[in-house]
Parts: sequence; structure tokens; C-alpha cells
Amino acid sequence: MNTGTILDRIVETKQVELLRRKVEEPVSALVRRGETRPAIVDFRKALQGDKVSLIAEIKKASPSRGVFKVDLDPTSLAQTYASNGAAAISVLTEVDHFCGSLGDLVEVKKVADQYRLPVLRKDFIFDPYQVYEAWAYGSDVILLIVAMLETDQIRTLLALAEECGLQAVVEIHSKQELEIAISSGARIIGVNHRDLRTFEMHMNLIEQLRPLIPTGISVVAESGIHSSVDVQRMANQGADAILVGEALVMADDTAAKVRELAGMW
Repeated sequence: MNTGTILDRIVETKQVELLRRKVEEPVSALVRRGETRPAIVDFRKALQGDKVSLIAEIKKASPSRGVFKVDLDPTSLAQTYASNGAAAISVLTEVDHFCGSLGDLVEVKKVADQYRLPVLRKDFIFDPYQVYEAWAYGSDVILLIVAMLETDQIRTLLALAEECGLQAVVEIHSKQELEIAISSGARIIGVNHRDLRTFEMHMNLIEQLRPLIPTGISVVAESGIHSSVDVQRMANQGADAILVGEALVMADDTAAKVRELAGMW
């Protein structure tokens, strides 16, 4: 991995955080917490339907754009998402670069459960501890980013997620990464138009990669989706779902934007 990229810096920060978290809350404590977690909701099933499903994301900030809204309330935002047509809710839990938290995940899961919606923990996961952590704090599905993982790591984390009853979105940004995801046994593939190493956007990526993804694998289009026109483009390219954060968080009328992107207009 090239040193100095945005992704490298995030991972380095997560490694330090992970050492602290393992002391604060060992796996044994996570298991005790997980024994009282809400029931797991089937993510893939939630994405099935006759139109592109919306995974609405709770995203307070990003390394490239800074803080979106200083007063963002995850609970209220999740309620808006759930009541206006979102099929699932994604929660960024990374602290230092995205201003998220596991506490946000817990609160959003409470809201999502009222609507039987699955919740995705979106973070930079590379250690089995983080899978247990996601399970214990109420996530139904996790994100695994091929750009920051070795093939063996992906397989190990996928197997552990399945053991915990969780599903996983395996995120890719190139043909090579797609081949790794498929060979690792991914059942849900996220095509991210944003290169996490540079944060540059490549909106034709799904058009290039979707024909290479085997039947039976769910496909999520990520990043750069702002309007119903964009949603239709993703649908035309064969996406089963879209993951949208910034366009929803920054909208003047978030409820209306959710309905637009969820095809509820």
C-alpha cells in the first residue's frame, strides 16, 4: 500500500483506536453486550424489489469536505430516513475523520427496528474484534473495503461475519478488486465511484464493472448520487441499491430528497 494516502492515514488512526478499544471492552465484554442486542434484520432481503433500493447514510463529516452539519442528530435523521422510504440505514462510526461513533449506531438501530430496517456499520474494518464490535452494538451488516485488506483477511472477516449472523458489503473500486471480492465469496458488492486513496470520483465505474459481476450477487452503487436522474442511471447499469449520504444530509428538505432517491415521488 502506498504511504501517505487518505486511506492510509485513516487506517493508521484506526489501528491506534483498536488497541484502546480492546482494552476498554474486551471480546468477552462484547459477547455479553451482544447477548441483549436487537434481532438481526436480513440486509439482502431488504434490498429486493422492483426498483433500486435506497441505503440512506448518517454521515456527519468527511476528510474531503469537513463537517457537514454541526448539529446533526442521528436519531432524528434516522427517523426521517425510515419514514420516507429508505430500505436500509448506513451509519458511519469512524470517529476521527467522519465524526461518527458506536453510540450513533446504537441509537439508529433503535429507530430502524421500529421499521424492521437493517443497519449497516460503515467503518474501516480489518480486525476480527471490529466484527464482534459491530455485532454487539447492533449492526446487521458490515463494510469490508478491498483496497485496505488482503484476500485472506477478507475471507476471514466474511466467515466471522457469517458466524455472527451478519452480512457484509464488500467494497471495490477496480476490476482487480472486483476479482478479489468474487474469489473471496462476497454476496454483496459495493461499487464505490470514489477512490478512497485520492477521493477522486469516477462515475462511469459501475458501467464498466457491473457486467463482470455474476448473477446472484447484490450490487450497491456508492458515492456521487444526488438526484433521481442519477438513480435512474444506476438502475440502467444494473444496480440493486444505492448508498447515499452527503446528498441527504445536506439537502434543504431531507425528507423530500429521501422520497426522490427512494422512488417515492
